[in-house]
Amino acid sequence: MGNFTGWPEIAPDQFLPIFIVATLVLVFGVAYAAIITLAKMGFFSKKWMPFGYLFWGLQTFSLYELAILIHSNRYTTKVLLVTMVAYLFVPHLYFFLVSESEKRYEQNDQNDTNH
Repeated sequence: MGNFTGWPEIAPDQFLPIFIVATLVLVFGVAYAAIITLAKMGFFSKKWMPFGYLFWGLQTFSLYELAILIHSNRYTTKVLLVTMVAYLFVPHLYFFLVSESEKRYEQNDQNDTNH
């Protein structure tokens, strides 16, 4: 039987490297999000943020390696890397929105207590 999905077959000896690299994508992504989040929340010093960005870089590199290992086409690889650039800004956007909403609700609370 042939491969009817249109996707290239992955050799059995490539399963372990693919599994390891995919796991590294997840681990580095969680480390990035955790360090940036904890630094923004004040649990870590802001000095730790470059380590978060290092984990983001490692995650991006691991995702690129994964795309190569699973034989992704060029378009899919580009989409994955653009997604990683977006992921770089997601924690910052989240904390910006939270801080702006807190300011807005604090102003509303102050206006309500003055009436």
